[in-house]
Amino acid sequence: MSDNIHPILKNMLPMVEGIASTFGRNCEVVLHDVSNPQSSIIAIANGHVTGRVIGGPMSEYGLASLRKGDFSKHKINYMKKTPDGRILKSSSIFIKDEANNLIGFLCINFDISELIVVKNLMYDFINVDENQDYPQDDSESYGSSVNDVLSSIVSKTLESVGKPVAFMSKEEKVNIVEMLDAKGVFLIKGAIDYVAKVLCVSRYTIYNYLDEIRVNS
Repeated sequence: MSDNIHPILKNMLPMVEGIASTFGRNCEVVLHDVSNPQSSIIAIANGHVTGRVIGGPMSEYGLASLRKGDFSKHKINYMKKTPDGRILKSSSIFIKDEANNLIGFLCINFDISELIVVKNLMYDFINVDENQDYPQDDSESYGSSVNDVLSSIVSKTLESVGKPVAFMSKEEKVNIVEMLDAKGVFLIKGAIDYVAKVLCVSRYTIYNYLDEIRVNS
């Protein structure tokens, strides 16, 4: 068979094994000679992916491509499914001679079925309920000490208001205290004094804010 192969296709024979060896046993690489669609496969590596061998015919997709006759653009990264349900990520590269006539296809079929299973497992593992009430935002406050945590929570809450403390009204400060209370800040020892200092009010003012919030809640 090799004596009748076009020289350009013959030069591409080493690429079949080279590509397949690079990407492993799930990567089938097929070189087709389009001059004989009924027995177009002149080289194949990892043929177990689709069960084909040298001398086999062109695939349904290949025949349809030949019939359509549009070889201006390679077909890259399309999906196919084997009869037993495995998913293939495929590419077909058109090979032409010096006169720009089509002489062959170089086809790569990568069985990604196992990767899809892993992808679905990873999705299930990292999936979170975005409709839950807690946390209020997607960033968590961590620290090496409780004071670090307190400082982080207070800083993020102030940032969410977007206004310097000096320009805040009483209502805005009450709102900040309410948000901090909802986050459990005042369960931390010393939080009253810390928040009072940050908001430039007295600790008794913070107590009054909390009484006001809890009465209205």
